[in-house]
Amino acid sequence: MKTRKELKEEYKQMKYQMGVFQIRNHLNGKVYMGSSLDLTASWHSQRLQLNFGNHPNDALQKEWKEFGAENFSYEIVEEVKEVDGKEINYAKEVKILLEMLIEELQPFDEKGYHKKKNS
Repeated sequence: MKTRKELKEEYKQMKYQMGVFQIRNHLNGKVYMGSSLDLTASWHSQRLQLNFGNHPNDALQKEWKEFGAENFSYEIVEEVKEVDGKEINYAKEVKILLEMLIEELQPFDEKGYHKKKNS
């Protein structure tokens, strides 16, 4: 049996999938994009918010309720790999990656649930 201290250390050493995800509406092709340091936990969190009706993106929330969860999928767009031995701010890295992909993919209007930022 492992000690509490050993279990805590194991937990700290665990590596999670980090990166950018999208939630795709299969009926109209729209996507909602986000980033996370734990993509698996993020899907659970996103789905929970949508099922309880309190997702921060109102347009996505409306269509989730209207079309049903079965018409949406969670997809990993790009992953950030952890580099051993380097001090990297992964939270910042995944946010930058998200911004770059939103700029590239333009998930606005009929293509997605994001709003364009005013220049």
